[in-house]
Amino acid sequence: MNRLNNPDLGKLILRVLIGGLMLFHGVSKLFHGVDFIQQMLGGLGLPGFIAYGVYVGEVLAPILIIIGYRTRMSAFIVALTMVFAVALAHSGDLFKLTQHGGLLLELQWFYFAGSIALMFLGAGKYSVSKGAAPCD
Repeated sequence: MNRLNNPDLGKLILRVLIGGLMLFHGVSKLFHGVDFIQQMLGGLGLPGFIAYGVYVGEVLAPILIIIGYRTRMSAFIVALTMVFAVALAHSGDLFKLTQHGGLLLELQWFYFAGSIALMFLGAGKYSVSKGAAPCD
C-alpha cells in the first residue's frame, strides 16, 4: 500500500487548515464584536443585524468543518462568507498585487477556494460523519 495515497488524510488536513484558520477570525469577532461590519452594512443601506451572520460563517461553520459534520454545507457557508467579506470590505482590491508580487487578497482567495474544494470533497472517513452522509 502506498502511504502517500491517502485522500482521507488529505481531507482531514484541508478541513483542519481551512476551519482552524477561519475560526481565529471568528473568535476575534467574538471578543471584539461586529460593529465595524454593522457600519459597513449601514453605509450600504442594509440592516446592521446581518453582521451577526459572521458568527455562523466564521465560528459555527468552521467548527463543523474541523470535526467533519455537515462539511459540504459548512464549506459552502464559509465560501459565501468570503464572497460577502470581499464584497463589503475588499471589492476594490480583488486582483491587486502586493509590493512583493503576491495577491493582496491571497488569504481571502485561499479560504474561498479551500472551502469550494471541501464542498466537492466532503469530510472523508476521519470525521464525525465518517464520510457516510451525503452532506458530510
